[in-house]
Amino acid sequence: MSSHAAFVYSDAYQGYRFSADHPFNPIRLLWTWELVRAAGLIAPAELLAPEPATRDDLRRVHTASYIDEVQRLSRGDAQGTSSLIYGLGTDDDPAFPGMHDAAALAVGGSLLAARAIAAGRLLHAFNIGGGLHHAFAAQAAGFCIYNDIALAALALRDAGLRVAYVDLDAHHGDGVQEIFYRDPEVLTVSFHESGRYLFPGTGALEELGAGAGLGTCVNVPLEPFTDDASWLELFDAIVPPVLRHFRPDVLITLHGCDGHYLDPLADLRASTRLYWQTARRLHDLAHQLCDGRWLALGGGGYELLRVVPRAWALVWAEMRGTPLDEGSIVPQAWRDAHQPESEAPLPRLFVDPEGSVPHLDRQAEIAGRNRATLARLRRLCPML
Repeated sequence: MSSHAAFVYSDAYQGYRFSADHPFNPIRLLWTWELVRAAGLIAPAELLAPEPATRDDLRRVHTASYIDEVQRLSRGDAQGTSSLIYGLGTDDDPAFPGMHDAAALAVGGSLLAARAIAAGRLLHAFNIGGGLHHAFAAQAAGFCIYNDIALAALALRDAGLRVAYVDLDAHHGDGVQEIFYRDPEVLTVSFHESGRYLFPGTGALEELGAGAGLGTCVNVPLEPFTDDASWLELFDAIVPPVLRHFRPDVLITLHGCDGHYLDPLADLRASTRLYWQTARRLHDLAHQLCDGRWLALGGGGYELLRVVPRAWALVWAEMRGTPLDEGSIVPQAWRDAHQPESEAPLPRLFVDPEGSVPHLDRQAEIAGRNRATLARLRRLCPML
C-alpha cells in the first residue's frame, strides 16, 4: 500500500457559493490552500484535483426526483412548492446557478479519494471541500446539497471495508447518521453542541441506530461553552474504545472547526489546539486499526481567516507526516496578504497558545455536566 497522502483541492470549489453574504463561504477553502502552500506543506505529487460525481454516483444515496430538482434550479428555473419540500430555496440552502455542478464536484473529490484509498493507491487523503454532513437522500439542509460523506463511505464499502465515521463539527452529523442508521457495517460517531441549543436539534444520546445497525450510532452532545480539555477528555474516553470494538478497516473523519471559540455560529470554546490534538489521535488510530486508511474532510467553520485555514493546515500537516508544533509560525507573507480582509489581527501561531481562550468561571461546572453525559452514554452504548 502506498504511503502517499493527497490534498484534494481545486479553485473550482469556489463555485459552491450560495450568495455574497451567506456564511458558508468557499473563500475559506482558497485561503486554506494558500496557507498550505505558503507554509511549504504541499508537494506537487500530493495535490489531487477533484472530478465531478456522476448522476449514477449520486443515485447511490439521493433520489432521482431530488437530483432533478437540484439540476432544474441550477439552470435558473423558478422555485416552486416542490423546491421547499426538498429543502431548497430556504435561507440556509438558497438555489444558485450552477448549484448541481458545484455540489457534484465536492462529492467527486471525496469519491476520488475514497476509491484511491480503497484501491491502495493512497493511504491518506484530505478533501477540504467535502464534509457536507447535513444532506439527506431527498433533502438539502444546513448548507449541504449532496452528501459526499455517505457516498464516500459506500465507495469504501464496495471494496469490502468496514467504515468508521468520526464527526467533530459543532453541528450534529444528522444526514450521515440517517443514511446509515440501520447499517451494521458503518459506525457513526458525532461530537457536537447539544441539539437542545444548536441546529439541527438532533444527536441525543438515545439515538443509537436501529435494526441491524442498533449500537453502531454514537452521539456525544456537548454542553455549550465546552473547552479543549473537556472535549478531549470525552474524545479519549469514547473514540479509541468504540473504534477498537467496531474494528473498522478505514476511518472517515470530519474536521469542522466551528467549535472554535471565535466561530460565530456555535457556542463552544475550543481553540486550534483541539483540531491539532484530535488529528494526532485519529492518525494514530488509523495506523493502529486500519492499516493507515484515513479519509479526512473539511465541514463547517465560519471564522474564515483566523480559524479555518490554521485548523485545516494542522490536520493536513499531521496527515502528510510533517506535523506542526506549538511554536509553528503562520507565514508572515500570508498574514500580510490577508490582514486587510480581517477585522482583527491574524494569529501568529498555528496552535492557539494555552490560555488564549477567555476564562469562563463556569468551566468546571460545564466539564462536570459533560462527564455526566459520558456516564449516561456508557450505560447506553454497548461498545463502551
